[in-house]
Amino acid sequence: MKKTSLLVTALLFFFLFSSAALSVDEFHYAYGQWEMQGNRLVQKDLLAGMARVDIPFPQEGTVVYDFNVRYEDGGTEDLHAGFGIHLFVNNPAPGKAWGNDKSYLLWLNYDTDPSGITNGLSAQVYKSLSHHEMELVADYDLNRFASLLTNTNKDATIPVKLEVNSNTGDVKIADPMRDGWVYKFNLGNAKPLNGKFISLRTNSGSFSFGY
Repeated sequence: MKKTSLLVTALLFFFLFSSAALSVDEFHYAYGQWEMQGNRLVQKDLLAGMARVDIPFPQEGTVVYDFNVRYEDGGTEDLHAGFGIHLFVNNPAPGKAWGNDKSYLLWLNYDTDPSGITNGLSAQVYKSLSHHEMELVADYDLNRFASLLTNTNKDATIPVKLEVNSNTGDVKIADPMRDGWVYKFNLGNAKPLNGKFISLRTNSGSFSFGY
């Protein structure tokens, strides 16, 4: 089984997010106000829904995604903001779009007036069927962690580590607060997945991403 190792992934993210190695052709800035600040990729538009950047990243077999995210600003007036990552994208949408090719979106969301998903802090898995259509695969209630959303913690940089088996759809997400703990679920794909891009995505807030 082909496997993209953690080391290779870390080196790739170092290359992608390094301001020294970055060229304007590396990323596809689909929507939002994205820019490099030091070694962090920042989405600065506080009002942009469906902000997205597409990053070349071959995916096949078992793939490890290893990066970090930090809240920067926004989402306080309407108590709504979120971020996530599209996996296994081959043909990214050319601009602002609800879906993104045939891919899977892993999404972390805070919304006090949601439609069709958990109120408050939650996580979703979406299956993108096209640039215009997505279906909800799973919705997870994370309100037991909502007490961590405080001014004291708002500047924290959160590590994100995912391991995805593209053949079986098995996903492992490392708990950022407890070493050795993982959360497991399945994408439900009927056939093996592959992709040429990942896409970072934000909604109604500013977030930054690094390695």
